[in-house]
This record gives sequence, C-alpha cells and structure tokens, in this order.
Amino acid sequence: MGKDLGGVETQYFHPPEDLILESGQRLKQATLAYETYGRLNKDKSNAILIEHAFSGDAHAAGWHDGDRKPGWWDSIIGPGKAFDTEKYFVLCSNIIGGCKGSTGPSSINPDTGRPYGLNFPVITIGDIVNAQKRLIDFLGIRQLFAVAGGSMGGMQVLQWSVSYPDMVRNAIVIASCACSTPQQIAFSEVGRRAILFDPNWSGGEYYGKSPPINGLALARMVAHITYLSDESMKQKFGRQLKDKEVYGFDFNTDFQVESYLQHQGDSFVKRFDANSYIYITKAIDYFDLNKNGSLDEGLKNAKSRFLVISVSSDWLYPAYQSREIVMALTANNADVSYCEIKSMYGHDAFLLESGQMNYLINNFLCPKQVRDVMAPAAMVPENASIEEAARIIVEKKATHLPVITADGRLAGIVTAWDISKAVAMKYTSLDQIMSRNVFTIDIDASIETVSRKLEKHDISALPVVDSDKKVLGVVTSDDISRLVGQRKQGCNGI
Repeated sequence: MGKDLGGVETQYFHPPEDLILESGQRLKQATLAYETYGRLNKDKSNAILIEHAFSGDAHAAGWHDGDRKPGWWDSIIGPGKAFDTEKYFVLCSNIIGGCKGSTGPSSINPDTGRPYGLNFPVITIGDIVNAQKRLIDFLGIRQLFAVAGGSMGGMQVLQWSVSYPDMVRNAIVIASCACSTPQQIAFSEVGRRAILFDPNWSGGEYYGKSPPINGLALARMVAHITYLSDESMKQKFGRQLKDKEVYGFDFNTDFQVESYLQHQGDSFVKRFDANSYIYITKAIDYFDLNKNGSLDEGLKNAKSRFLVISVSSDWLYPAYQSREIVMALTANNADVSYCEIKSMYGHDAFLLESGQMNYLINNFLCPKQVRDVMAPAAMVPENASIEEAARIIVEKKATHLPVITADGRLAGIVTAWDISKAVAMKYTSLDQIMSRNVFTIDIDASIETVSRKLEKHDISALPVVDSDKKVLGVVTSDDISRLVGQRKQGCNGI
C-alpha cells in the first residue's frame, strides 16, 4: 500500500538552553536525533509528530544506507499511506534518555568528558515531551496537525495534549494508557533487576568494558513475552521442538519458542543500551495523568480531537485502559473516537496490523464530511398546500422536507409524520405543522459533528445550509448509520 519513501537521513537538533527536568535537575548541551518525511507547507500547518515506543528511535520510515529493512512504522508513513508524505510533513525524534542519537546515559557528560552512566538525571514522559517541544519551536511550527504513537508513544501523545493543549490539533493514542498499573510497573522492575544483577553492569560504569549483555537480554526476553499474545505464540510456535524430534531431558533448548526468545534477547543487546533500558522503564513507571485521583480532571485541559485505538488481544496495555481514556475525555466533552481492533498479535499489533492502522488513521485524519453523505433535498415552498407537500414526500420517498422561502432560504421543516397528522386533522396550511426552530449543519462539518448534534437534540435529520441559509441538502441519521457501519468492518467501537 502506498509508495516507498526511499533514502532518508537522521538530523540532529541541539537546544540552545539547558533542559530543566521535572526532578529539578538540568540536562546540559542536549541533542535530539530526528528525521523528517515530506515537506512543511507555507503556513506550517501540516506537521505530524510521530512518537516511538520503548525501544524505538527516530528512524520511523524510509531507508538508511545499508538497511536490511525500512523504518519501524514504514508501513503507514509515506506517499499514499495513512501519514501521507505527499500531504503531511511527518517527523519523529528519538527520546532523551535513549541511545539512538539523542542524549542519554551512554552520551558524553560535558562536565566530565566521560559517558553519563548513572550520573544521567532521571527523566519522565513530561521531560521527553518538553524536549520535543524545543524541537517543534525550532522548526517554527506553532501547532501540530497531529501527534500519534503507540505504547509509550501513546503516553507521549497524551502528555502533549495535556502539557501543550493549544499545539495539538489531532491526537492518536494507540495501545497505551494514561497511568502505568502495578502489573506494568512489576514487569519493568523485573527487567531492571535482571540488568542490575548482571556482574558486568558495574554500577552503570561499563562503557569501554564488557557490557551487561546477559541481564539486558533477559530483560528483553521477559518484555517481549508481554508484546505477544497466547494465540499468536500458539500460531507461530505451538509446542514445536527446535532441531530435534524428541525431548532432550536436560536444560538445553527444547522448544522453538525458547530459541525465539533467546534470539530476541541476543539481537536486542546489539542495538540498545542497558542504562537506557533502566531509565526509560522508570519514566514509564512514573507516568500518571490522574490529578487528585481523577483522570477526568487530569485530561480536562486537553483540546485535541482524539482517536483512541486498543487491541483485542493486548494484555500489556489491555483495552480497558484505552476505554478509561475515552471515558475521561468524554466526561470533558472532548471530540473522541474509539476503536478496538481485532488482532491475535497482542500488543505488537499496532506495528503489524498495517491494513487496519492505515484505514482507521486515514479516516480519522481525513474524516468524511457532510458533503460526502448529503442527499439532495426534496423541498417545498412555504406557500404550498398540505396536499402538495404530501405528494413530494411520496414521490421523492423523503422523510424530512425543508420548507423554503421564495429566495431558497430555510423557513422550517416538515416530516412525513407531520403530513400524516395534518391529513388526519384536516389541516390546510403548512404553517400549522411546520417546525420553524430548525437545527442545521454546514456542508463542511464532520460526520462526528453531525452525529453528536443529532443525538444531543434527539432528532433524525439536519438540513444542510450555506452561509445565506439557503438549503443545499439533507443529512439523516440513516446516512450516518450506514457510514458508521462501513467503518466498523474489522473494528469494534468507532
């Protein structure tokens, strides 16, 4: 789906001032690695910030020289994809605390000339977002068209919407949470302990020596189990043995799933820093947008339009956590859509289910408008008789009939039920049955706006009018139901 972005390069931004962290400490001479795809338009209104997950980096799409595979979200970033680089300016930065170009524990401490190690300050998701804000300001972007991310990336999206509510037009939160749970913290702690108890960790001062690869590999193995689902592991491995036909009756590798996890651990240590693992998991543990014990209050200042997506088989960030976000946003009258995608891939589905991701995100970023579903209106002049109105309703198979003035402006509306009542009561004038206090909608309004307006006022149709109140058409609850039904294919709850 879509075209290939081709070759891309990583760029580097150096904030001119120290970063003041939530702990009160300062991060001096920081660097943020980032990549961009597409072009920033003249008024800089088409920028989309992509937030990476725990072990991700700035290389979200396209190819680097020597790459064996493209960037980690290449399946939905690029020409013709959900994050269409022919339309949007897409950027992604490696978080501070990471080890892929941005300042982290393995970076050189300007005060000592040696790697930070444990002298690197403890960071939070808020600190990560504040550093990104410096980059966005540097690029001259006053408002982001969208911020999007999955897992820890989703946490950053939520933090952006709370910390900088006027800067985020659209927010896409995928397979994430608004507060780390005790179980999620427990998994993080097991990973950290695996690293801390590795003899080669050396109190974090292992740079230039043998790194704690065994502890880091074990941490990754435990974490990777949480990214999968029971069903996906059954489908991929079952109880198949590895290079043997019978059990070995020893403690060597028997099952393919064991070998797979060992491979994941071994490959991870080649690209990730153990201290970054410790720092980033701590930032995730600290994440909590509740305020005074209330998520409603914690999200009350968010102004973005939201799309929240969960995964049916995700047990690391289960769907109930996404629904909590949706309920809190709804309590604050936010514009929010929710979808639980059906997938057996577990938490990793947001990276693997490219078809569903492209479909949902594209529909959200380019929502259907009234003009896309509006039906031409069968109208009746305000001086028409009841008989004439009845004839039009029957011939046009209409349920709602806008009543117009001589110059085409909306005077009121009558329904098929009103006509039936008029016939029974032997009324002769439309004025006796016409509703003059009519709610209307603009042709460029979103379908979500229509749906909310219909529900709020408990009505089933809205005349579509222009700025002069001239009738352009009608949109009904049936039109909305058909569209929502199409969107729900492969999705539960949007």
